[in-house]
Amino acid sequence: MHLLPDPARRLAAWCAVVLLVAGVGYVGIRLCAEFRTAVTPVLLALLGTALLGPLHRRLVKAGVNRSVAAVVTCVAVVAVVGGAVYIVVAALVHTGDEIVASLRTAARSIADHFGAAGTSLDDLAGHSRELLSKFGGTAASNVISGVSVVGETIAIAVLALLLVFFFLRDAHRAAPALRSLAPRGTADTVEVMARRAFEAVEGFMRGTTVIALIDAVCITVGLLILRVPGAIGLGALVFVTAYIPYLGAFLSGSVAVLVALADRGFVIALWALGVVLGVQLLEGHVLQPAIQSRTVQMHPAVVMLAITAGASVAGILGMLLSVPLTAAAFGVLSELRTRHLPSGPSGPSGPPEVPSGSPEA
Repeated sequence: MHLLPDPARRLAAWCAVVLLVAGVGYVGIRLCAEFRTAVTPVLLALLGTALLGPLHRRLVKAGVNRSVAAVVTCVAVVAVVGGAVYIVVAALVHTGDEIVASLRTAARSIADHFGAAGTSLDDLAGHSRELLSKFGGTAASNVISGVSVVGETIAIAVLALLLVFFFLRDAHRAAPALRSLAPRGTADTVEVMARRAFEAVEGFMRGTTVIALIDAVCITVGLLILRVPGAIGLGALVFVTAYIPYLGAFLSGSVAVLVALADRGFVIALWALGVVLGVQLLEGHVLQPAIQSRTVQMHPAVVMLAITAGASVAGILGMLLSVPLTAAAFGVLSELRTRHLPSGPSGPSGPPEVPSGSPEA
């Protein structure tokens, strides 16, 4: 190694570090995929704890017992989530036929203008029926597997709710337990990094929920003014897909514009597109800086790469979890950079900074 120049040795060292980190990450992802039934409830419970933590802390400060406060918080979230799911499902069921009919009309119009010669929707429907009859056995087996997936989803949801209760109740014990497990001399650093990661996830969940609600209300009001059919169901779709940054807004906005085009014509579709774009501009230039100013800011390219990687690993669930996990990783990296890189004219010899998550803060 001494025969190599210093730049070559530094490059080799960085390559070794990158390979080691990539190998550890790959093994970790494979293990999470193998034990997804146990890992998924933990991740969902952490997201739920980050979202519900402020409510639980307020109840505890008001003098409520920690266990009772955790139970009240879990009951509240079940009521809110259950009510929201009921509203979304009812809206989609009530307006689903209108949305499907409008999309079908839009597809027929597109096929008439841009379809290949001799191709019609009736031909496509006939071919689809042939495919369904040919693969009927496979569809039947998929129904059975779908029932098992529903059962697994219910079990994961119940386990995640129970974990949220325990995480909320025993949150005050997390820092001492983490310090006891950290290697000697690294307890402060490990605790600060854990706090920074959780704060990033907490800010992301709260900010995304508020922004999703504002987006859904604004787009629903705009579609109601334009008298687009299924406006409430489309607004519910906007709220649900808002937890997938960028991609969710594109999908829900595209559906809204297509429904407006099919049922109300080209001019109303342009107005609907203007409403969607206006809400997205409001989100990007006003809501994001104002609501999520304290969270880890990530470049849109990083967010899209995280969503793509999450989708390739765990499908829709991976798309939902990838961005908050990436935010936590960026929080840890930001804390490491703050603690270990020299800042200011004093350089490394300056006075040590007090971590933002330490008891002195």
